[in-house]
Amino acid sequence: MRNVASAEELDYALLRLAPYEALFGIDRAASLLARALKMQQRILIVADFDADGATSCAVAIRGLRLLGAQDVRYVVPNRFEYGYGLTPEIVAVAAEQGPSLLITVDNGISSIDGVRAAKDRGIQVLITDHHLPGERLPEADAIVNPNQSGDAFPSKNLAGVGVMFYMLLALRARLRQTGWFDKRATAEPNLAQLLDLVALGTVADVVPLDHNNRILVFQGVQRIRKGRCQPGIRALVTASKRDRARVVANDLAFALGPRLNAAGRLTDMSLGIECLLADDETSAMRMAQQLDALNQERREIEGQMHDQALASLAKLDLDEPDGLPFGMCLFDESWHQGVIGILASRIKDRLNRPVIAFALDGADELKGSARSVRELHIRDVLDAVATRHPGLILRFGGHAMAAGLSLKRNFFDDFKTAFDEEVRQHLNAEALQGVIYSDGELEPNMINLELVERIRNAGPWGQGFPEPVFDGEFEIVDRRMVGGRHLKLRLSADGAPGPMDAIAFNISDKTCPEEARRVHIAYRLDVNVYQGRESPQLVIDHMHPVGN
Repeated sequence: MRNVASAEELDYALLRLAPYEALFGIDRAASLLARALKMQQRILIVADFDADGATSCAVAIRGLRLLGAQDVRYVVPNRFEYGYGLTPEIVAVAAEQGPSLLITVDNGISSIDGVRAAKDRGIQVLITDHHLPGERLPEADAIVNPNQSGDAFPSKNLAGVGVMFYMLLALRARLRQTGWFDKRATAEPNLAQLLDLVALGTVADVVPLDHNNRILVFQGVQRIRKGRCQPGIRALVTASKRDRARVVANDLAFALGPRLNAAGRLTDMSLGIECLLADDETSAMRMAQQLDALNQERREIEGQMHDQALASLAKLDLDEPDGLPFGMCLFDESWHQGVIGILASRIKDRLNRPVIAFALDGADELKGSARSVRELHIRDVLDAVATRHPGLILRFGGHAMAAGLSLKRNFFDDFKTAFDEEVRQHLNAEALQGVIYSDGELEPNMINLELVERIRNAGPWGQGFPEPVFDGEFEIVDRRMVGGRHLKLRLSADGAPGPMDAIAFNISDKTCPEEARRVHIAYRLDVNVYQGRESPQLVIDHMHPVGN
């Protein structure tokens, strides 16, 4: 399940990173960038509006400046005005700044028209991306993407920020070969100082944490813990009320990432990028607080949308033989397009099947955000639907677990049917049962702070490298709802020194009715801090009553 074949794969030293030389096209890209630095050309980063895009942009700007670039700027599309990627419209906006070179980060691999528009204006284009390419590639001056055809890089799971970090490694090597640092009488920069940003973007983008990504995340987390991180990262840790010295990958995923993403979801990701680029603590903290407020607003919007989606599901006749569709499509005219990705993820987790949530994008188009289950490559499914039904999908892109698409509003019902039919070609009913893999049952007397800390520090845990999950039966000593959606429990078991704290997030009353006295749960271990006192806490992933 975690695909660890040897002890070497648990060694997270930087020297274990895969070599940048294996990335197809990286030599050409490094030459292009080295020339831009030598001629002190204006470089413009074209970012994406999610956490991976924001961290990629910050890594690019900070890294290029460390390497000697004097004029590096950025532009990030507002998702509500320009949509995703290097579109001709965003090229027109970028051209107003007079760049000689555009560098896309976390986008661009499908931007055929945008690259052509840039080239027509005499602007060179370097694409750095990690999304799956289509049959045709843009005619850029250079492309670095581990998923393009002919690429031998061993990790196909790099996030956009990881690709940009590798681009900087290659550029530094090229500059070293040409005597750049000697001629300028400057020391080579230590690019490891950017790994806090790389870690955040990698975890927030939910890419699989293969060995290479675990190295990047582990090293970045260690820098955060030691305080050797960007002021913006420190500010986000403070705003999310996390203990910097004990930060783990989960904190990046569920605390820092959502706050950074909130800017791109509700307003403009420039606020998030500026927070990551801030060099003083005061301005970084001010922007982190703004991001925290936006995240609270996002949570309120999401909660309303979640309730609406569940109400829609309740209207379905679940007693029919086929039950729910295998591939779910949900749409409401009132939904906010910046939050549909989170909504799709929540419903996917609840129903154990791929889900696409749609929102209005103008008067006659819908924008959809898809989230998938482990057994289904969602981008390939959209590709198959587009092939079988030409013209049904206007645009799409993404990777295995997440994707985005646009379609005409009046095609929604047709797409919903086609999507379900295609999903049924790849999944059977058994695959939709939501199997939870357990690492076994723990003796109750083993559940202590020492074990919790050892597990916390054994990561980084995340997508493709899941945190240990245990299961067992417990008596319910006490129960109460907190935050309106979360069930707080006190559980006991034979052999335990006393009752244990447990919490189940976003739970319905049907999952654990009031009359339940004993439950079988699958859980992870965490630390509960209350009034300065630390104790083990069981974080419940699944539960069902046992007997009475």
